[in-house]
Amino acid sequence: MANQTITPERVSAAALQRRVGRGKVEPVIFHTLNTIFMIFLVVVTLYPFLNTIVVSFNAGNDTIRGGIYLWPRQFTLQNYKAIFVSGTIYDAFLISVARTVLSTILNIFLTTMLAYTLSRREYVFRKPITLIFVLTMYFNAGLIPGYFLMKDLHLINTFWVYVVPSMISAFNLIVIRTYIGTIPESLVESARIDGAGDFKIFWTIIFPLCKPVLATIALFVAVGAWNSWFDAFLYTSSRQELSTLQYELMKLLSSSMNANSNPAVANGAGMTQDTAASMVTPLSIRAAVTVVASVPILLVYPFMQKYFVVGLNVGSVKE
Repeated sequence: MANQTITPERVSAAALQRRVGRGKVEPVIFHTLNTIFMIFLVVVTLYPFLNTIVVSFNAGNDTIRGGIYLWPRQFTLQNYKAIFVSGTIYDAFLISVARTVLSTILNIFLTTMLAYTLSRREYVFRKPITLIFVLTMYFNAGLIPGYFLMKDLHLINTFWVYVVPSMISAFNLIVIRTYIGTIPESLVESARIDGAGDFKIFWTIIFPLCKPVLATIALFVAVGAWNSWFDAFLYTSSRQELSTLQYELMKLLSSSMNANSNPAVANGAGMTQDTAASMVTPLSIRAAVTVVASVPILLVYPFMQKYFVVGLNVGSVKE
């Protein structure tokens, strides 16, 4: 056979063909591995919550045996009946809703207003005030001085003890101020030329442009206010009408653990099937408490998701 002459054109064509082949295979490999990883991530993330829901609908005495995965073995509503049997839970729910809404609105409005003030270069005290707020992130007076402060402010056993201490957040202040720094200064200058004052600039320009970061901060503040129970225990435990949902659920969980501390009761010794089905245990009541406490926040999150993703990238891109 005659030897074929290897020319540069033939080498270039062969190399191009190999690159085209790799270009077709690599996306397939990437998408396959990416799909497998994302499915694994979804399963790892979603399974614990689904299992908690299943346990909350399973008979408490049967849950102790274990082996509950994605479907209840003995379906019951007794765990939720144990939570809602007390009339105080509804009043506590309203207190928690009012506290969460007020804390979120006031924190967002006041923190954003302060962040805008500290972002202005013409404000001469912006650096020392910022430093004071940053120091509060590293140093805390402690539990007892904090209690005496609330007492001196006449906030003990009042609803406002839930709201006033959370009106300004140093961390949120830094985040919002960083975001405001990404807003073009020309917008503020144009508004000043048109005769707008500081408050009008803040309300009509700065505040609307901060929606992504404010939605993110609002979600953080709302979750923190909704899940908080220690301040109710510390400041308003003597007034049942000011109790919050989380504090009531914590008391319910504690009483359930005490009631089931007997080993014979925990093992279900001498109990009929109907009695065992109606029994609640710390594990089952804890699952039901987790679901009841999580559902309101889970209902709010989808409406803020589009802002949440943008807000997490605050300050990463500066125009």
